[in-house]
Amino acid sequence: MSRRARPRQPRPGGEPFANDSERVFASLLDFYAVRYVYEPVEFVLDWHRDGRPKAGFRPDFYLPDHGCFVEITTLDQRLVTRKHAKLRRLALLYPDVEVKLLHRRDYRALVARHGLVVHDLVRAGVSAPAA
Repeated sequence: MSRRARPRQPRPGGEPFANDSERVFASLLDFYAVRYVYEPVEFVLDWHRDGRPKAGFRPDFYLPDHGCFVEITTLDQRLVTRKHAKLRRLALLYPDVEVKLLHRRDYRALVARHGLVVHDLVRAGVSAPAA
C-alpha cells in the first residue's frame, strides 16, 4: 500500500472548473496574478486490500508560490462535515501537505470584499473583477 497521490484526469466536456465558485475564485487569482494549478493531484486516503485506491481527496487549487492547496466548499453543512473528515485524514497521512479550507461564509466575504456579486459575474462571463 503506497501513500501516493494520483494525477488529475480530464473533466468530461473540457470544462476545467467543477462549479461557479471555483470559476470566480480562479478569476480573482488571475486578476491578482497569483499562480495556481487547478486540481493537480488527488491524495489517496484509503485503499482496498489489494492496494488499489478506495477513497481520495482532490483539493481545488494549488498555489505553488505559497506551497499550499485551497479547497472551496459552498456546500450544505452535512457535506462540509464529510469534507472536514477527509481533511483530518489527509493531515494524518500527508502531514507536510497544507490545505486551506474556504467555507461558504469565507468565500462570500472574499467575493463581496472585491465588490462582486457571484451570480452577476458568472452570468456576464467576466473573468476578472474590475479594477
